[in-house]
Amino acid sequence: MREKKTIHVVGTGTLGEPMINLLLKLQTDLEVDEITFHKNTPRSDDRVRIQNLMRLGGKLAVEADKMADFEKIGLQPTYTRQDALEQAEVVIDCTAEGHGLNHKDNWYRHLSKPRGFIAQGSEFGFGKMYAHGINDAVLVPGEDRYLQVVSCNTHNLAVLINTLAFQEGKSDNLVEGRFVCMRRATDLSQESSFVPAPDVGKHSDTKFGTHHAKDAWHLFQTMNLDLDLFSSAIKINTQYMHSLWFNLRLRETVTRDEILDRLKANPYVALTEKTMSSPIFSFGRDHGYFGRLLNQTVISAPTVTVRDGHEVTGFCFTPQDGNSLLSSIAAAAWFLDPNDYEEHIRFMTPFLFDEL
Repeated sequence: MREKKTIHVVGTGTLGEPMINLLLKLQTDLEVDEITFHKNTPRSDDRVRIQNLMRLGGKLAVEADKMADFEKIGLQPTYTRQDALEQAEVVIDCTAEGHGLNHKDNWYRHLSKPRGFIAQGSEFGFGKMYAHGINDAVLVPGEDRYLQVVSCNTHNLAVLINTLAFQEGKSDNLVEGRFVCMRRATDLSQESSFVPAPDVGKHSDTKFGTHHAKDAWHLFQTMNLDLDLFSSAIKINTQYMHSLWFNLRLRETVTRDEILDRLKANPYVALTEKTMSSPIFSFGRDHGYFGRLLNQTVISAPTVTVRDGHEVTGFCFTPQDGNSLLSSIAAAAWFLDPNDYEEHIRFMTPFLFDEL
């Protein structure tokens, strides 16, 4: 009789909750017996959504000294946090920035059973940078136990570079990449921190500008590539989607038709004739998986232009946590079965749209 396989998710927020939902739908495909999840704070206004996760089959884990507090608000935990971690095959940390590194040092390092740990977004230093479809080939079974799934906007930068600059095995075609990330203010689920007007970001890194280009550089460094990348960021008073302006200078000449053909050929890229984020967001809500687009980018085709045969410019939209969800599921599947993990996630292919 085989040992029970469990995936444990730490956090039930903007990314954690859809991650748990998705995993619960994927148990059969991933050949996983149980999905457990950790919630830190017993809040009555979170009760309904936690109850729904439990109704779908998720098992709640909390700190041992908080079990009674959760029971008081009508939530019956199945495990303590420590018990859930010790039995897990894979741990996906979906907590806020900074917590993942703390958890690595205090919760994860001493655990022997989990095959791997996955952190999200900007947990720089947690482990090897990863984006599905970009650097899968550099993952090493038994060696890469900690992976950092890059942020949604970094996914967007990476897929643009990978698709437009690195064709037919060429890795020296990119002269430089410049990006402006126009970030939505808050997720629809968030109740605070909305901005009343555009809020420009600081260039905290003199080489890369913002963390988006820095993380993309580190992602491609896993493939021994040293790229000239720079990004800026501005937060816009909208809740729909992140938008991105890109400018890639290539060594080899290219036409606009060739650029569009490259984009169309990539299954992780969606093209659209639309120039506004709201109908794209609405399409994802109506047709996406749990209302989310799993593509890594949505390119606004009318904005794509090629200047002097070398400079490719355009606008695109970032599907928020959808691309991070896809990479996180792929990473979990890889930890469970590195030789055949893509077979376990093939069901997600219909939710990678060619056109919106």
